[in-house]
Amino acid sequence: MTKIQEILEIGLEEYLEKNKTVGYKQKVIKTIKNCKSDKLGAHKYVCDECGHEEIAYNSCRNRHCPNCQTGKKLKWIEARKEEVLNIKYYHVVFTIPSEIYNIAIQNQSKIYKIMFKASAETLQELAEDEKYLGGEIGFFSILHTWGQNLMYHPHIHCVVTGGGLTELGKWVEKEEDFFIPVKVMSRKFRGKFLSYLKETKVDFYGKNKELENPAIYNELINQMYNKEWIVYCKEPFQNANSVIQYLGRYTHRVAISNERIVKVEDGKVTFKWRDYKDKNKIKEMTVTIEEFIRRFLMHILPPKFMKIRYYGILGNRNKKKKLLKCKILTRTRIYKKKELPTLELLKKVLGKDFNLCPCCKKGHMLIPNTS
Repeated sequence: MTKIQEILEIGLEEYLEKNKTVGYKQKVIKTIKNCKSDKLGAHKYVCDECGHEEIAYNSCRNRHCPNCQTGKKLKWIEARKEEVLNIKYYHVVFTIPSEIYNIAIQNQSKIYKIMFKASAETLQELAEDEKYLGGEIGFFSILHTWGQNLMYHPHIHCVVTGGGLTELGKWVEKEEDFFIPVKVMSRKFRGKFLSYLKETKVDFYGKNKELENPAIYNELINQMYNKEWIVYCKEPFQNANSVIQYLGRYTHRVAISNERIVKVEDGKVTFKWRDYKDKNKIKEMTVTIEEFIRRFLMHILPPKFMKIRYYGILGNRNKKKKLLKCKILTRTRIYKKKELPTLELLKKVLGKDFNLCPCCKKGHMLIPNTS
């Protein structure tokens, strides 16, 4: 049992009795609690050399489960190798003001869709402007909803090509640190987000109930137009390998990993977090088990909501044709995609044979053929 499962084993039942929780979040959190336990079933492995037998409990495979991301992450990264160009890449982050958080958490699907749409259009439209680049860029966007302290902090990470395809089919790049000024992106994103928000019917309840009054809601929107929104661009990736290494650490993160949990005792959880406002210092925070579960539940996404999306030359429309053209123009090696089973991929990347028999160290553990 991992530390997160230990926390859920101790406090989940009491939490759900005391706190109203939507059905899909209850289902997800219970699945994570039961991951790799007899409650999800099991299968038998037998060594093909010495006959040693072991029982393996099934994983839940949920995208929010800290135990189940390694295989998914490696498969996703392997697929991206086919798409990465031999150019600079940029990491751009779009955030929304904290004044909108309560609306967002009560209307998650709607607000997250607006965040994706507004951020993608901001990057695409500005990149197509010859003042900045004059070409079609490619990027993928990832939604994260948490901060280091596990509190609610929805934001979009974008990994963006440092150049693009012109209408004439030529590759164009700019030498600047980033071809779109951050302040320009911020204001365009703000305008697009608020415009789409005004067009969207959102629900208000609890602390937000007063926003049903049009005068109060419009006042909030006007305040958001007058506020500077935070959009920032991190240091560029210098080559394809650094992009892939970064993706390996980042894309399939969940709200908190088991490694960050220091201890669980006396009805409290202590976990490590990085304080970006204090020189990135690693600190420890202690909260009650009930509060920890509350924070964890905030980051469970609506069912079937896609948290990674692709745009421009990486979008589905003519993707293969455009990527091939871009590879030729940027002198990128043509990478032939080869799909490997998860265990083979783990062995290739991590250098460990997870199927090796722990008894004889020669044979491999296989599911016996019962037919």
